[in-house]
Amino acid sequence: MAESKGSILVADDEESVRNLVRSVLTKMDYAVTTASNGEEVLSQIKNHEFDLLIMDIRMPKLDGMEAFKVLRLDYPSLPIIMITAFSTIETTLETMRLGAFDYITKPFDISEVKTAVEKAFSSRLEDDDLKDASKTTTPPHIKAFVGSSPLMQEVFKTIGRVSASDSSVLIQGESGTGKELVARTIHQYSNRKIKPFVTVNCGAIPEGILESEFFGHEKGAFTGAYTQKTGKFEFANGGTIFLDEIGEMSPSLQVKLLRVLQEREFERVGGNEKIAVDVRIIAATNKNLRQSILEKMFRADLFYRLNVVSIVIPPLRDRKEDISLLAAYFRDKYCAKFGKVPKKISEEVLHVLQEYDWPGNVRELENMMEHSIVMGNGQVILVEDLPLEVFFSKKPHPVSTGGKQETLRAMVKSLEKEAIANTLHKTRGNKLQTAKLLDISRRALQYKIEEYGLENREKNYEQ
Repeated sequence: MAESKGSILVADDEESVRNLVRSVLTKMDYAVTTASNGEEVLSQIKNHEFDLLIMDIRMPKLDGMEAFKVLRLDYPSLPIIMITAFSTIETTLETMRLGAFDYITKPFDISEVKTAVEKAFSSRLEDDDLKDASKTTTPPHIKAFVGSSPLMQEVFKTIGRVSASDSSVLIQGESGTGKELVARTIHQYSNRKIKPFVTVNCGAIPEGILESEFFGHEKGAFTGAYTQKTGKFEFANGGTIFLDEIGEMSPSLQVKLLRVLQEREFERVGGNEKIAVDVRIIAATNKNLRQSILEKMFRADLFYRLNVVSIVIPPLRDRKEDISLLAAYFRDKYCAKFGKVPKKISEEVLHVLQEYDWPGNVRELENMMEHSIVMGNGQVILVEDLPLEVFFSKKPHPVSTGGKQETLRAMVKSLEKEAIANTLHKTRGNKLQTAKLLDISRRALQYKIEEYGLENREKNYEQ
């Protein structure tokens, strides 16, 4: 019999899950013990030594989260992998912040468990001096952070891990993906949460003013400096400063920012006094900073100072399984804001949202749902309540027609144009009658008339 590679405790209130995981890990030459609730977990760990704990969050008597908090205090070096069928963003962030090795959601592929276990044992062999997890109080609820896709789960895990540290973070992603929300979440889950969170948009402030915004200025430092001004860094002391659009910062100011990161002190514009600061830096950009470095537009040394931990937020088109959740969240938000009864989102609307490419990402989806709540009058959000550019942007699907390659979209557009033109002719350019005969809204008809260049023809009918 092969020597055991290590001892693992598997805790889950479902016997089938316990048996499955035990069978798989036993075949991998691990010694496996099982438990069905949190009380059994604490008892087992008190009386036996384990190298790894795999534990469900929802269990009877004492749930996994409560047991986890006790174990973090009494057995801080024990690696713990949490599993749950009821994943929420808050539990993901909280477990990772408190020091869980990994977090797996049900139903899971057993290969996920295998990979996490092997990784846990490799990490334990490489570093036996695991640090105690943070013991701060439970952070506030994070709003508008919605996503169950694997890509976003990885983002949540990284946020949970990095929030307990003071390391600099660089958040990368397209416009509208929620970079500032990620930065705020890191701050709210950190030990600095009671201190200021200060945002500076490096792309929106002119270069000549940005230095004063950062570091403040003394009275008389320049024309118009009638009083002393406290800068953003000084105001954020003890807290977090979020530098949005960091890729837009001028090279000269990059040098001064680098000096602050290195020395943790600065001087106000026009001043000589050194001001020490304790500030965590979180930066964000939608630019490729490595390319900017090659183009001599961004300093490599500053990049490496900022990029201690990197978080890449995926665009919405790469996590379309989150669209329905986000749409429902924003629907509820704006129904409440405008005092409207909660609406149902039709299946046709959900299909259109899935087909759309979302160049504006989550911000565009939020704006679109607000538009739909404002424009719709019924209890159901219909396709005609959507902005027209969303509805009429479906991707073409190529089809073959007798050897000639033509897209289905082109075929539909040709038939649609002909139908509208014929109906306009029949109604002598009456848009209301035309819309009724075609069973579309007058607003949609107007969009189509402009799209197909039928305005002149419509005027001829009216004459």
